[in-house]
Amino acid sequence: MIELPFQKRYVLPPLTLIIVSTLLMAFDTHSFLAFDRELVSDQWWRIFTGQFMHSNWTHLLLNVIGIVFIWVLHAEHRSALSYFCHIIFLALWTGIGIWLFCPEIEVYTGLSGLLHGVIVWGAIKDIHVGMRSGILLFIGIWIKLIWEQVQGPSADVGTLINSRVAIEAHLIGAIGGLLLSLPLLRKLMITANDKQS
Repeated sequence: MIELPFQKRYVLPPLTLIIVSTLLMAFDTHSFLAFDRELVSDQWWRIFTGQFMHSNWTHLLLNVIGIVFIWVLHAEHRSALSYFCHIIFLALWTGIGIWLFCPEIEVYTGLSGLLHGVIVWGAIKDIHVGMRSGILLFIGIWIKLIWEQVQGPSADVGTLINSRVAIEAHLIGAIGGLLLSLPLLRKLMITANDKQS
């Protein structure tokens, strides 16, 4: 039987992320905080805050499901501090990546880019602590990302969220997750070398 991580230190970080995103949606802060390429040069905070905005309630719900999924899988891998540090880094990384490398994206909202980074880090942490499921998760997320890049964004999901699915953000976020994982990957390499010698 699966024991869910209901301890306060594991519940509060994802719950805070859900509450913040929900409040931003409820108070309709989209016009002031969403990533809008035409406004970013004068309102630089949009690079960061756009990650926490959503195009509609369905968009928010899909991202909340992602947050809960990651909590179930990886909550015990992170302290509250590391959770928020990862979210802040990945929000900035994804926003800057979109701004610099995706000129075709005029408006961007949603947590999905940074959540891809969070799940990549979690999969590598699984591998680091000896959970073989981490290997499957890691391979699965990269198959998904490659499939998206080849096939393009899902029209059905785009209709649900009333916006084009920014598959570029998913890839940028996942690369950010790899960057966050470099210390873990280094430890895995050292461990592998020690076993061989």
